[in-house]
Amino acid sequence: MSEILVLVEHVEGEVKKVTLELLTLARSLGTPAAVWAGPGITAEAKAKLAEYGADKIYVAGSSDLADYVVAPKAELLAQLVSGKSPAAVLVAATAEGKEIAGRLAIKTDSGVITDAVGLGEGFVADQSIFGGGVNVHSKVRKGTPIVAVRPNSTAPVAAAGAGTEEEVPVTLSDAAKTARVVERVKQEKGARPELTEAAIVVSGGRGVGSAENFSVIEGLADALGAAVGASRAATDAGWYPHQFQVGQTGKTVSPQLYIAAGISGAIQHRAGMQTAKTIVAINKDPEAPIFELADYGVVGDLHQVVPQLTEEVDKRK
Repeated sequence: MSEILVLVEHVEGEVKKVTLELLTLARSLGTPAAVWAGPGITAEAKAKLAEYGADKIYVAGSSDLADYVVAPKAELLAQLVSGKSPAAVLVAATAEGKEIAGRLAIKTDSGVITDAVGLGEGFVADQSIFGGGVNVHSKVRKGTPIVAVRPNSTAPVAAAGAGTEEEVPVTLSDAAKTARVVERVKQEKGARPELTEAAIVVSGGRGVGSAENFSVIEGLADALGAAVGASRAATDAGWYPHQFQVGQTGKTVSPQLYIAAGISGAIQHRAGMQTAKTIVAINKDPEAPIFELADYGVVGDLHQVVPQLTEEVDKRK
């Protein structure tokens, strides 16, 4: 089967969950080959990549790939596309991943698809476009298909691959070294999962009423082992930090379960969460647009419903 390149997302030598999802997806369409960019690969990381199907692991350990912003990774992938002629390249649809995909498309004269939530035979992608208003099937018609896939679009399934390591020398152009990383500040990781990678997300909106009342949303999230999100109305009001905003101008999530509490369901918010597998809406307005999208709806005051739901979840642990 044809080789499919998967760009590995990693932090301090640890492979991120989205990479395992991409390897699982690639395995259904060809032979996965993981691409590790930068120093720091460990035996544990190699074992994890092989566990989820990586037949080859291309390792480009040059520190230049970490010391400069985005462009070096695009050049690395372009060199691999030229030398290995893969059937496709898969990256995570993160802010960095989508920029890498766009740069790679230019370098290889290929088509690119971003924010895919599914990928089928012939590399036909499922996408939600126009602010989430239209679902389409898309296919690259030129060059090597480059697809940026949203986290949580595919459940990671282990299936051992050979995991053969191959060192890859990389030659970077001067243009790739114009933006250098001069400082890294480590953000302390909380107990909750990362918003874009969480399997469950509990979000609060205008109906929460205040910053203090977001403790109700956090309580349910903690009971479920979920991430906390917020609508634009809530973040603009200063009730919750902007980095947790879900929506067209915030973060896009595709969890297995999305609980929207006190969120009306404006198109701005829907664009960031409507690809969730199961959507539960809690709103006291029975005419709220969110109910048109929800799989399950509860008409009621979130300040009564959510604490009861949290209590029931705690009972079943």
